[in-house]
Amino acid sequence: MSGSGTADYVVDTPGAPFGLAVWKSVIARTVVPLEVEELDGVTFQGHLAQTVIEDVSVFEIVATPHLVRRSPELISDDDNRYYKLSLQLAGPAILEQDGRRAELRPGDLAIYDTHRPYTLTLPEHNQAMVVMFPHELVDLPRDEVARVTATRFPNDTGLGRVINPFFVELGRNMDQLAGSHASRLVHSALDLLVTMLSQELHRRQGPATNSARSLAREVREYILEHLGDHDLTPSSIAQAHYISTRHLYTIFSAEGQTVSVWIRSRRLEHIRRDLADPLFADRPVSWVAARWGLHDAAHFSRLFKAEFGESPTAYRERLLGDHARRAS
Repeated sequence: MSGSGTADYVVDTPGAPFGLAVWKSVIARTVVPLEVEELDGVTFQGHLAQTVIEDVSVFEIVATPHLVRRSPELISDDDNRYYKLSLQLAGPAILEQDGRRAELRPGDLAIYDTHRPYTLTLPEHNQAMVVMFPHELVDLPRDEVARVTATRFPNDTGLGRVINPFFVELGRNMDQLAGSHASRLVHSALDLLVTMLSQELHRRQGPATNSARSLAREVREYILEHLGDHDLTPSSIAQAHYISTRHLYTIFSAEGQTVSVWIRSRRLEHIRRDLADPLFADRPVSWVAARWGLHDAAHFSRLFKAEFGESPTAYRERLLGDHARRAS
């Protein structure tokens, strides 16, 4: 995947469809390596379009019946870690991961993790939109997301009535993922996804849910609500939840993180999003950083470069320059 900030169709096959061998090669290069098999003796044919917005890829896939498998042998510890959101636009699909099985119909959503094995069966001619994005773009811990992978989110109940149609229209109008508004549109979509996942996690919580898990979720939600507070510290977070700082550290150490690292990564991700947003183009970089609780400009600049490989100013100029060239 590219982090160039462009929103072009980098793969597009409107004419002759791909055969199986070419399809496997293209998918391995643009998505992740996958095993792909034909089903029911139908010769494979597929069309693929990809749009890249910063570090998010949006795919439109149209194909004959086939089976997709992400086997353990294809997964490496060195791989980048992505989630994939799958939206069925036509035909059924069966997604299996983490011991769950989701039978998807047109209009249904599901999420899965490319860093763990999964199987996707498409028994009929099908069309889908797939959004692939780094784990870091989801303001939920990985173990929480793992509880709702391969879960069907239908378009006719709960939040699905509101959120799924948004994704359906996005999938049918991928040409709108261009220009200065593309980044905001994609991140708004991911925010909606997180809202849906969070609601499902709360629904499953129930009275018998492990209290430690419930507390961990409450702590993270509190942090996200107060990211812009300069005085957000482990001590203030612990006090707000009537626990000791040692208990707070234990909550995060269970995932191999510290609370300070998690706060910093969330702040930097939000700052990066705002730096790419033309709405804030006239605001100084220091203002954007302070908006998310980082008031020391020099310290922030060092953190940003260490995290993303370039200074915040260079990052903003590159992305906004791309937007300007595309608009001209």
